[in-house]
Amino acid sequence: MNRRRFLYAAAAGAALFSRMPDLRAAGYDLIVRGGRVIDPSLGIDGVRDVAVAGGRIAAVQENIGADAAEIIDARGKLVVPGLIDIHCHAAAAKDGPSLVLRDGVTSYNDAGSYGADGIDQAAAVVKRGPNFGRLLVNISRIGIDIQQGELHDLSLADVDLARAAISRNRDVVVGVKVRLSNNVTGANDLEALRRAQEAASSFGLPVMVHIGQSYSPLPAILSLLKRGDMITHVYAPAPNGILDDSGRILPEVLAARRRGILFDFGNGTLAHFNWDVFERAVKQGFVADTISTDWVGAQSRTTNVVDLPNVMSKFLMFGLPLIDVIAHVTVNSARAIHAFSDRGTLNVGAPADIAVLDLREGSFQFMDNYNGIRTGRQRLFPIATVIGGKKAPDRA
Repeated sequence: MNRRRFLYAAAAGAALFSRMPDLRAAGYDLIVRGGRVIDPSLGIDGVRDVAVAGGRIAAVQENIGADAAEIIDARGKLVVPGLIDIHCHAAAAKDGPSLVLRDGVTSYNDAGSYGADGIDQAAAVVKRGPNFGRLLVNISRIGIDIQQGELHDLSLADVDLARAAISRNRDVVVGVKVRLSNNVTGANDLEALRRAQEAASSFGLPVMVHIGQSYSPLPAILSLLKRGDMITHVYAPAPNGILDDSGRILPEVLAARRRGILFDFGNGTLAHFNWDVFERAVKQGFVADTISTDWVGAQSRTTNVVDLPNVMSKFLMFGLPLIDVIAHVTVNSARAIHAFSDRGTLNVGAPADIAVLDLREGSFQFMDNYNGIRTGRQRLFPIATVIGGKKAPDRA
């Protein structure tokens, strides 16, 4: 997280919660004791206790002496704000939200699993789920079609239907998604993006653009994006990725970042990243703004995704400091989408969403989307999750 974002997050958090009542004198519902608390939004990295009352963070202090109805012993573990997966597909299955919750993911953004034809059922999944979920509506009315590609028939990119879908579900829809790989759109990619922007602009919403092996060159795609829009699968290999023929970051990519376009990792499983692009970009200082899984269900456990802590560990392997990795799944993601703006922090008064992680040392293998293996010395594992002040069931 850069200095500007850190200062913004800290100031915003202080302003938001400055009028919260002092809950320290009250009894606590839960205390997470003795862990290494890392909260980039507050600049905290040290051993602390975290107390919860009434579903909110009540105190983050050394050696809180009070008792609580429930204690989580976090000695030797990391205690961080609940993780935000800004690009997954948890709403595509009824049990998706509860499964990712056990990974430490207390907030998630389903990135376009459904278009106008199915968004209502996705909204119902989100509203029933135990964690805080939000949705992007796919500009294609049929949603994601892995087999055929959902935008080869451009009539499926129906702006009026997308607008109506957003209007019906304005409480949970936070943007529009468009997938622009050649096997999804063919030559329709730029027009599909224009239609996604047309639908989003009616509500002042961002567009998330899936890149990777597109028909059109990336600079043409970037030219159609506005501040706050997101590119996902940022380390997708050629053709038409973020690198030029000599392996340097395209100047248009750097210019897009300067004008407020955000770049998301989006691990996924199908041609979304390889180690060569990842390494070349990171060595040039081009690190994704947010880290996400592109998680698609229980089968993700057996792929190179596994869970969000595993995906985070890939950035540790390339030398990103731990506090920055935590920022990329907490405060950075909270600032990327307005609906998450009160999440990703342990500030007093914030929703009591907490992830307890174990940072283990050893020899760990990590895979890209092309069966490439790299070996790292550290890996993060989910240990416990607190959502709204209550401990979630442990992962099986």
